[in-house]
Amino acid sequence: MILRYRSFPAAALVALALAAPAAAQDQVEVGTGVVLRWVDKITTETGDLEIANASAASIGRMRVELGECRYPAGNPAGDAYAFLTIHPEESAPPIFSGWMLASAPALNAVEHQRYDIWVLRCMTQ
Repeated sequence: MILRYRSFPAAALVALALAAPAAAQDQVEVGTGVVLRWVDKITTETGDLEIANASAASIGRMRVELGECRYPAGNPAGDAYAFLTIHPEESAPPIFSGWMLASAPALNAVEHQRYDIWVLRCMTQ
């Protein structure tokens, strides 16, 4: 005897799968800034850099601009993500512009021969 199962239409399954992440994304807060970590691949020097929203800072000759930092509600160190624009020099065009995630720094990595930069967390005060 062969049993046949009736299943939900494919569109309904996709809608159910997408509904949970969409609901979770609604519960985000905007931090006051970001904490970045950087490493100089030539000298092996490392450091942390704090940048306020809508501000910029320098790492060596690189200019790092922060749009804003967001995080899951109630968990600023959880899965922070920041919109960064990074210029190799003051007047040069950007080598990176986009969202960088703290939980997956390699997903949107900065392509630079000397520096690696990644998001640690959002600042909340």
